[in-house]
Amino acid sequence: MFIFNSSIGKKFVQAVSGAFLILFMLIHSTINFFSVIDSFTGKWGAVAADEALFSKGDGLFKLGCDFMSTPVISIMVPVLALGFAVHILYGLWLTWQNIRARGGWKRYEVPSKAATDSWSSKNMLVLGVVILGLIAFHLTHFWAKMQLPEMFGVGNFENNPYLLLEVTFGRWWIVVIYLIWFAALWMHMVHGFWSMFQTVGWNGKTWFKRVKVIGLIFVSLICLMFVVTAVNAFVQANFIA
Repeated sequence: MFIFNSSIGKKFVQAVSGAFLILFMLIHSTINFFSVIDSFTGKWGAVAADEALFSKGDGLFKLGCDFMSTPVISIMVPVLALGFAVHILYGLWLTWQNIRARGGWKRYEVPSKAATDSWSSKNMLVLGVVILGLIAFHLTHFWAKMQLPEMFGVGNFENNPYLLLEVTFGRWWIVVIYLIWFAALWMHMVHGFWSMFQTVGWNGKTWFKRVKVIGLIFVSLICLMFVVTAVNAFVQANFIA
């Protein structure tokens, strides 16, 4: 097919699936950041005794997690996650194909001073591997203890997301691992954001510069929310009574 055999088609698949990645990260980081707001409003750890959705007295973060459990979102999130997975796996496959076609890793490197020849653009394979590996690490901390038991009845369901945050980010070395992950996500998405718009034709000199600035700000805010969430959870677990 044209979309899989042509260079433009392959870039289009990556652009569309990349949009899934950015949207997924936006939703995920926003819900997580609710926990930071709860820590300032005295709602950290506020979870009703029942397991009903949107129980009175729940903290904002718990309400956000409940929102993610509603039928519509429960359908949408796997779709977004699938687009996320397609983006990474397809990108890894394309990179491998390019390396083979050019005769090896060193021959894949093209000496250039162009703006598109940033460290991120030349090392998307490395970033993809780091991101993919840490996703598996991340799933064992949250998805395996909330969505997996709820959706498939596997394992023990944890109704207190604040406890999961404290248990996960209460150890400094895990926080460091997550910070590395967030940094890799930032570099990958900053490059991917403007590359996505370039693929669909928004590459005029004036608007392309604006898109790159907008992308830098937008992606930085997403990753900053992730970072603040992790650090705040570490503080809550170790220094707040």
